[in-house]
Amino acid sequence: MTAIALTIAGSDSGGGAGIQADIKTFSALGVYGASVITAITAQNTKGVTAVEDISTPMIAAQMEAVFSDLKVDAVKIGMVSRTETIAAIADGLRRFGQKPVLDPVMVATSGDRLLREEAVEALICELVPLARIVTPNLPEAALLTGLPIATDRAAMLRQAEAILRAGAGAVLVKGGHGRTVDSTDLFFDGDDVLELSAARLETENDHGTGCTLAAAITAHLAQRYALKEAVERAKHYLHAALSVGRNLQVGQGRGPVHHFHRWWPA
Repeated sequence: MTAIALTIAGSDSGGGAGIQADIKTFSALGVYGASVITAITAQNTKGVTAVEDISTPMIAAQMEAVFSDLKVDAVKIGMVSRTETIAAIADGLRRFGQKPVLDPVMVATSGDRLLREEAVEALICELVPLARIVTPNLPEAALLTGLPIATDRAAMLRQAEAILRAGAGAVLVKGGHGRTVDSTDLFFDGDDVLELSAARLETENDHGTGCTLAAAITAHLAQRYALKEAVERAKHYLHAALSVGRNLQVGQGRGPVHHFHRWWPA
């Protein structure tokens, strides 16, 4: 059977993040990708200049079209900018019995806000309890929990525990925004704590890292890997995409990671 993954997220016209990064990641990892677009952004490596939300009936129609035809093995959720969008997606997930990988996209790499402040509570109440795993970075974990931005393992674990209490099946608190020599992510599912470390890379090409990691987890889940192994494999894929992607020359700002690093050099 062909492994199929679905991404529910916003479109990045610059191609480095969002739906485009997700589909590239699925393809690079040998998984067929489908999509439900929640918003269209006018975006490039320098920032976001405009956002237009897709109507909730259209979001629901896209989900109906995909699930009525394709046997979806795993779902990833990215940019969901407003309360109405979150409600429509949550309804669809419950209807079709899906437990997604939830990447709580709140702020773009450029610093532009992608989740409205009034929608944060809806994200916590509607989508976190449905998630198989939530993958916040350090600032996002702080926003989700109301705790200070973590600076050590103990603080990251407290945030993971708080997100689990909100109903998530597991949490991966990403340490890429930290200042340690290594970039260490912390996985917690209520039983096991797993630290995933990789050497921190100096690069300007890090646009779409969060999207790419969550999409890689989703791809590996679609291929029937257990959750912890899916997370570990995704971490290795992203690190390689960042490492090789340092040589990419795309745009004038923060460029993308190299999703297809296995096939062509930067």
